[in-house]
Amino acid sequence: MKILAIDIGTGTQDILFYDTTKELENSIKLVLPSPHIFIGQKIDQIENNILFTGNIMGGGKLKKKILEHIDKGYEVVMEEKCAKTIRDNLEHVKDLGIKIKDDNKNYDSYTKIYLSDVDMKKLKETFLNYDLDFEIDKIAIAVQDHGYNEKMGDRDFRFEKIREKIKFPINVEEFGYIDNIPEYFSRMKSVESTIKNEEKLTPLLMDTKFASICGMCYDENIKNLNSFIVIDIGNGHTTAASIENNKIQGIFEHHTSSLTKDSLEKYITKLASGKITNEEVYNDHGHGAHVINPISTIEKVVVSGPRRELIESTHLDWYYSCPGGDVMMTGTIGLIKTLEYLSKR
Repeated sequence: MKILAIDIGTGTQDILFYDTTKELENSIKLVLPSPHIFIGQKIDQIENNILFTGNIMGGGKLKKKILEHIDKGYEVVMEEKCAKTIRDNLEHVKDLGIKIKDDNKNYDSYTKIYLSDVDMKKLKETFLNYDLDFEIDKIAIAVQDHGYNEKMGDRDFRFEKIREKIKFPINVEEFGYIDNIPEYFSRMKSVESTIKNEEKLTPLLMDTKFASICGMCYDENIKNLNSFIVIDIGNGHTTAASIENNKIQGIFEHHTSSLTKDSLEKYITKLASGKITNEEVYNDHGHGAHVINPISTIEKVVVSGPRRELIESTHLDWYYSCPGGDVMMTGTIGLIKTLEYLSKR
């Protein structure tokens, strides 16, 4: 079986093409800038009005680039669907000066930009340029999706859904979705729709943080651990889970920019002991915390993510995760392991 796994983060999109008949370490790998970076570069080069078409995708710095383009005196128009890349509430999008496409208006003179988290055509061309086989049996993709609820802010709603998921200890792989993505995860639904339409395959979708946590749990160097912490320290978000008996026992999520080495060490220690509270993390500008059970001990703190240097000055016994021998493939390996786990049910 041939599996394409794509982990789309803030800075990079990490791609692993895995043939199950071969060793994982011999898989084809690509690390490219995130899609919103490519599109932001396009916007910088355009001296014209722009019409955005396509799908909901990770906004990243797109909003900033679009507003800069408007400030230059150009008009920016977006189709309703892709406008939700900026905000799910279209009235908020309009308040920023972005116009929603009018089907009765002619936009022939506008420069067209297509929005999508996944560009399968470009990826296929890359493989074919190197005379590589690109026949895919399964696709698994990770994006960060806060979810949308008009009555709750992103920060509150995201963690509310995490809390609902771990009412009792569960395998990390349970955060993956195959054809059962909740409607409120609009970004995941958009990616799913793209793959179904273009590839005629039903992809696995997963949040980037939980794909990374899952990948860390499959690091060969920690496979004999029973009670440990896994933590992804990303550019924007930091997510940590306490693991015992191969199941999540507790979790906290914070904004990396609000963390110091001291507060990070404090939160990890309290997560393990079960003494961490949702209120203290939330009031410290984080998303929240939820613990089902304390774990017996911290055998190791397993770390991944681009801001992982935060943990270096702590007193914790930490280890940089490197599943499959490549720190950049933590999320994609998590996707593959999740796909294998869910396919057996």
